[in-house]
Amino acid sequence: MNTSGKRLAILVGGGPAPGINSVISSVTIEAAKMGLSVTGVYDGFEHLIAGDLSFTRELTIEQVSRIHFQGGSILRTARANPTKSEQSLDAVVDSLRRLDVSYLVTIGGDDTAFAAATIAQRANGNVRVAHIPKTIDNDLPLPAGVPTFGYETARATGTRTILTLMEDSRTTNRWFVTVVMWRKAGHLALGIGKAAGATVTVIPEEFPGEKLSLDDVARVIEGSIIKRRLTGQGYGMAVVAEGVGERLDPEELKNYAGVEVSYDPYGNVTLADIPLASLIKQAIGRRFAARGDKVQITETTLGYELRCADPIPFDIDYTRTLGYGAVLFLLSEPENEEMRIGGFVTLEEDHVQVLPFKALRDPDTGRTRVRLVDIDSTHYRVARDYMIRLEKRDFEDLAKVEALAGAAKLSPDDFRAMFAPMVEGEAALA
Repeated sequence: MNTSGKRLAILVGGGPAPGINSVISSVTIEAAKMGLSVTGVYDGFEHLIAGDLSFTRELTIEQVSRIHFQGGSILRTARANPTKSEQSLDAVVDSLRRLDVSYLVTIGGDDTAFAAATIAQRANGNVRVAHIPKTIDNDLPLPAGVPTFGYETARATGTRTILTLMEDSRTTNRWFVTVVMWRKAGHLALGIGKAAGATVTVIPEEFPGEKLSLDDVARVIEGSIIKRRLTGQGYGMAVVAEGVGERLDPEELKNYAGVEVSYDPYGNVTLADIPLASLIKQAIGRRFAARGDKVQITETTLGYELRCADPIPFDIDYTRTLGYGAVLFLLSEPENEEMRIGGFVTLEEDHVQVLPFKALRDPDTGRTRVRLVDIDSTHYRVARDYMIRLEKRDFEDLAKVEALAGAAKLSPDDFRAMFAPMVEGEAALA
């Protein structure tokens, strides 16, 4: 293919994730080797929507050859949503035309993927788009067993932090409730909690139905605290996925002082504005206090520390291959009309695979599908089996119920009434 005079642009949307700079580096190197000019666009779609072309920079191999091991994003990132209006979509396509862009590489999560697919359709092949999925949430619908880039670095960094907090917990004989940031899915919280050997990990996928209350979450942790007392231990670590916050009723949250429910440009609840760890701590404290008991809890939130960590070798290797694959795809002949506008780039068994944008979308909502934790998987079952939390078999032994009720300062009947519904329907662990 004759690439003389053609230009490729790169932009980053959504939250940071380890490995972004490695993608930028890999795309730039391969594109330049293939004869393309490369333009980096700052702050996602924000300035393209405004028609401001000044927030761009030329990228060369010399400029990016040593950024692959650095965290953060040299092009920054933003959550501006070009799909909010027809005018915004047209403005982005027009801005790309004015920049003489023939190819666009977008780096982002579910919202950026949706925007990239919509822009690709709007450009109708005049700008071919390759989306590289990134998120430390690990919640994009990639081929089975393939993580999103950034997840493994975030899990490794988070595990080291949780291990330190667990030692503090043991040393000071207190409980920690640590919320691990990011929405909807519990992959990151479960991955960190399982690797660190946290006492209990709570993820949204465990709860049936659309909505849950703070008491639902608090009661799970309360049960772990009570069960741990039977071994004479007054300390522990509860890891909670921030995604449970998205399942809480906004009207319930408004009842708590200092909580304001707001939404981001894509219509998601702004979870960073909800002090979830503090609310869970308060809810647990109230439950113990109601029966004249108390427990010492420290709340922490883990998230921003993970997003711009230097990528581990896994994510460097992974992202360099994704960037390389994105350029080769953009310069290839379309396999069919559907792939003429673009697609999203992933790996399967160490081979680059480009899937059509529609493979990302939920046919019912039209939005990007979310990959949730499969609570029937062996991965989850092992994590759950190694936690200290109330289980169905705990209620099948009368002596165990009496011991737990004593630790909870409740009668056996009251203990059953309060906690047995938590495990109804669950299979007893072997």
